[in-house]
Amino acid sequence: MAIAAAVAGTLGAWSAGAAGQPAAVTRPAGLVREVHPVISGRPQPPEVRAQPAELDVFSSIALNASSSLAAAGRVAARRSPAPTPRQIAIRLLHRFHWRKRQFRYLNPLWSRESSWNVYALNAYSGAYGIPQAVPGSKMASAGRHWRTSARTQIRWGLRYIKDRYGSPAAAWRHELATGWY
Repeated sequence: MAIAAAVAGTLGAWSAGAAGQPAAVTRPAGLVREVHPVISGRPQPPEVRAQPAELDVFSSIALNASSSLAAAGRVAARRSPAPTPRQIAIRLLHRFHWRKRQFRYLNPLWSRESSWNVYALNAYSGAYGIPQAVPGSKMASAGRHWRTSARTQIRWGLRYIKDRYGSPAAAWRHELATGWY
C-alpha cells in the first residue's frame, strides 16, 4: 500500500480525507498501467478496481492504440512492399533463359495489350489479364488464382511467348507487324 501511495503521490495530488485516507487521486489517462506480479513464473490476474468510466475508456484507447501501432511497426519493418507486375516479370525472365534486356521488348508488348493490369478485359475478344489470354481460364495451368495473381499471369504469358515466338523480342516484332501476338 505504501508503494501505491508513493506512486500515486508522484502522479497526482492527495487530499486528506477521513482518518488520513486519500480522498481522490488525480492521474492522467493512459499514463498508468497495471503491473501484474509474477508468482511461480505465471502472471497473476489483475485486481478489479472501480474507476471512473471515462478513465477506463481513455486508458483502453491509449493502450490499444499504442499496442496496435507497435505491432504494425514490427510488421512493416519485416515486410517490404509487394513487387509490381513489371518487377515480377523482370525476376522471372531468367527462368526462361532470357537476359534482363528482353524486358525492353516485353514492357511495350504488355503495356500495349493490358497496361500491365491484372484485371484487364477485352470486351470484344474476351482476352483477360496482363498477357491477354483468350480465354483467360487458360492461365490456370500456370497456378492458382489466375484471375487475381500477377505472378501466375506473367508466368503463363512468358511460357506462351517462349513456346510460340521464342523470345519477347520476337513477340514484339510480331506485334508491330500484325497488331497482335
